[in-house]
Amino acid sequence: MATAATFTYKGRDTEGKLVKGRIDAMTEGAVANRLRTMGISPLTIQEASGGTGLQMEINIGSFGTKVKLKDLAIMSRQMATMITSGLSLLRTLSIITEQTENKELKKILVSITREVESGSSLSDATARHDRVFPPIMISLIRAGETGGFLDNALLSVAKNFEAEVKLRGTIKSAMTYPVIVFIMAIISVIAMLVFIVPIFQKMFEGFGSELPLPTQFLVFLSSQMWWFLPVFIIASIVFAVWWGKNKNTLAVRKFVDPLKLKLPVFGNLFKKIAIARFSRNFSAMMAAGVPILQVLSIVGETSGNWVMEEALRKVAESVRQGKTVAEPLSHEKVFPSMVTQMISVGEDAGALEQMLSKIADFYDEEVQSATESLTASIEPLMIAFLGIVVGGMIVALYLPIFNIFTLLNN
Repeated sequence: MATAATFTYKGRDTEGKLVKGRIDAMTEGAVANRLRTMGISPLTIQEASGGTGLQMEINIGSFGTKVKLKDLAIMSRQMATMITSGLSLLRTLSIITEQTENKELKKILVSITREVESGSSLSDATARHDRVFPPIMISLIRAGETGGFLDNALLSVAKNFEAEVKLRGTIKSAMTYPVIVFIMAIISVIAMLVFIVPIFQKMFEGFGSELPLPTQFLVFLSSQMWWFLPVFIIASIVFAVWWGKNKNTLAVRKFVDPLKLKLPVFGNLFKKIAIARFSRNFSAMMAAGVPILQVLSIVGETSGNWVMEEALRKVAESVRQGKTVAEPLSHEKVFPSMVTQMISVGEDAGALEQMLSKIADFYDEEVQSATESLTASIEPLMIAFLGIVVGGMIVALYLPIFNIFTLLNN
């Protein structure tokens, strides 16, 4: 399949002013068509050269060009604004393609614009790039196209993704401090075993007496670092690579996700995060008119936890048999009774979408509160942990010296 090339153009806008720029497209004809949709009469169109020296663009695979959720949120909100203002879909896509700074997203938008120009719907064009566009975005766009409210559907996508970006930021703020302290503790222990303990070991050899048990243990660990440290580094790199490739596989998620919910401190936080995602996505898709069975399938995938995904799969099967959402949901332990009761009330009152939105807002606040509380409580605990580990090693190193002073005083 041919790849898009970059073309430079010169033309005149509707006011007769000379304009110039660059566009990614397959052919010169495609560039001319796009310029006309933008209200520009093309004068010259040439394929841009790669450039030399500092002008040459450096590409190393897809490094640094990953399409983030924030990019999709910005793109969706801009598209919603333009379509609401009366711009055509092709004109909107052309402007968004020109303005986006993410190289990978720009290439995908070029492809989507080309497909829409050929007669495809926006939802079908985005569905061909499902590795970048989440299922919820594709479904909402399709519902918006079918119902004639694409601008509102895109606005719903933007709000949903913006809330998710905020949620992820909250999670990172909760996890950053303990992870950094834990890494510092590991580095401190390794540094002491490699550099400090051998110095004390040479000094202990002249004592002529048996070392205390903690000191013997430290000396033993230090003597094993010549093989343990390289193995530890290699194993850490191998695990990081393996985890990056396999963390989203079904086998890994089946094992890891249930453990996440059972963690002593973080388990409750992970559950609240999953419920917030489930409620927000459910509400957005219900508002867009997406069929309920399709909604249950997608919100399970986007919840971020296999336990909840499996529970919603069972709920979808019950709904297929004619039951309400709340009834089978009440039998799943992962959902608190408050959630199932509010959903039941929403179904009875015909206001399920609004009730789900309230649940999402409630759990967003719960996540924020839990994160602040966790950060406040875990900071002194992690400092104490670091102090016990490093301080314990220092005490173990000085025990023989303390013993000698005790013997001399006696």
